Amino acid sequence: MRTAIETRFTTFDNSELFYRHWPAVSEGGPRRAIVLLHRGHEHSGRLQHIVDELGYADTPCFAWDCRGHGRNDGPRGFSPSMGTTIRDLDCFIQHIGLEYGYRPEDIIVIAQSVGAVLAAAWVHDYAPKIRALVLASPAFKVKLYVPAARPGLKLLEKLRGNFFVNSYVKAKYLTHDPERIASYNTDPLITRPISVNILLALYDTAERIIADAGAITVPTQVLISGDDWVVHHEPQHQFFERLGSSVKEKHVLPGFYHDTLGELEREKAFAHIRDFIARAEAGVPQTDLLHADEGGYTHAEYAALQQPLPITSPKRWQFGISRRSLATLGQLSEGVKLGLTTGFDSGSTLDYVYRNEARGTTLLGKLGDRAYLDSVGWKGIRQRKINLEELIAKAIRKLDEAGREIRIVDIAAGHGRYIMDAITKNRLPVTSILLRDYSDINVQAGQQMIIDRGMQHIARFAKGNAFDHESLATLEPRPTLAVVSGLYELFPENGPIRDSLAGLADAVPEGGYLVYTNQPWHPQIELIARTLTSHKDGKAWVMRRRTQQEMDQLVEAAGFEKLEQRIDEWGVFTVSLARRRLSAPAAVNASTDSAADSDTRNPISA
Repeated sequence: MRTAIETRFTTFDNSELFYRHWPAVSEGGPRRAIVLLHRGHEHSGRLQHIVDELGYADTPCFAWDCRGHGRNDGPRGFSPSMGTTIRDLDCFIQHIGLEYGYRPEDIIVIAQSVGAVLAAAWVHDYAPKIRALVLASPAFKVKLYVPAARPGLKLLEKLRGNFFVNSYVKAKYLTHDPERIASYNTDPLITRPISVNILLALYDTAERIIADAGAITVPTQVLISGDDWVVHHEPQHQFFERLGSSVKEKHVLPGFYHDTLGELEREKAFAHIRDFIARAEAGVPQTDLLHADEGGYTHAEYAALQQPLPITSPKRWQFGISRRSLATLGQLSEGVKLGLTTGFDSGSTLDYVYRNEARGTTLLGKLGDRAYLDSVGWKGIRQRKINLEELIAKAIRKLDEAGREIRIVDIAAGHGRYIMDAITKNRLPVTSILLRDYSDINVQAGQQMIIDRGMQHIARFAKGNAFDHESLATLEPRPTLAVVSGLYELFPENGPIRDSLAGLADAVPEGGYLVYTNQPWHPQIELIARTLTSHKDGKAWVMRRRTQQEMDQLVEAAGFEKLEQRIDEWGVFTVSLARRRLSAPAAVNASTDSAADSDTRNPISA
């Protein structure tokens, strides 16, 4: 029995989370570490048997107590949100890297039940380059047994606020192992309550990850318990079928209850895990997504959105009614009216969304405007602004601490509100700010904002093409912090993006920073494509999503290394901070895509 070192790490909000570290007890093994994630209601102490029985004596193992569980402080079964816990996991992996020297490429994650959903969501949202992912009975859909339990819980949460639900699960329905049953029943650290906000978010997160499992390309193994009383089988199969991993495998274990890795015959599961890890370590090349705009998962989705729906499709008529409603009643809403006039992707629309003040003609118009501003996409946009301000401020502080001048450029700034807010809210020492945009309307509005805030001494606004490699490469003064927000998401082709990033790589000196955004997921992407118009000649606003892995690869290929990331609770928008590497790859060059088509090369507002 290997002995664990018990310690804690500090996560992003300064909370301390407990974890166990089992150092390797023999030498000569491959460079790797195993991270174990426990089931819901449990804690890291119940994973001791996996460390012992899996058999990797030459490999250190790590396991945390998830927030609200085990030896952590705070209410039992509670986390402020699912996004909070997923970010905790990202911080845990970063801590393992800083404290013990293991890169994501060295890490194998083995997760069970709720822990498996967390692991899958983390890999999807943050795109870490881990070596392998093993998911045992992922709790993509918990069996609640009570009819209409989920909508009922949602209604109760709205009426009375957050509350706790006690688990109905008994140990005898988790495993056939009498020792595991007895230890579960007597373990004082078992957390039976679960906060309803987390229970409901578990469903929402699982549905999102299953729907977009094609974004996950790391080697992945799914172990499914054949006689699971706790979670449904079908979502696990759906997730596996949609996985984008080139190396993936699924095993159904007949007769197993939900505690897959704690079952009486668990050696069968361990044998599958060992074989899979050996396959993953034999050498799996990273999926190349630099040309994902030419074919593949999100390209197919984009192509489908460009095609008209059949006349017999109910969706066609539904979207048609929505378009007509926007063009008529929607005019009462100030935000909808602005979108119809300037485009729902324009800088003017974005600035209106940032202000978040419902306006309209008549009470009906104001109510409609509030519903419009509270749509998931616009809520995500406002959270993106908060995340942008945080990472811009962080990059500025890093430059200041290093004694470097802080020279900022935003290559498609819209009205420039988030840049100005980031600086004025944090009272940051900035040498110069250059805001650029292709739209005359945005340039004029941005210049006025600079005047209104009395920042003419350090800031200026200029017209510029965010996809022109040469104009970016020769920026003066050379920026030590470049910002690209809300731009790349709106252009499906990767060629212009590569031009833009190559220009920034030439402009930003070594050790400088890049803040960039992405839209890896949007639950309303078809609604937007079928009902809303773009600033470009009033055409349909059809977007091609880039998975986070694709966006990160484009940034990395240009000569930047990603340091950290933020994402909203709905998984729609990410903001990442990257640093200019000491030397860019020799293969990085501006793309040779033709500049003839201005519709695909002109920037739009961020």
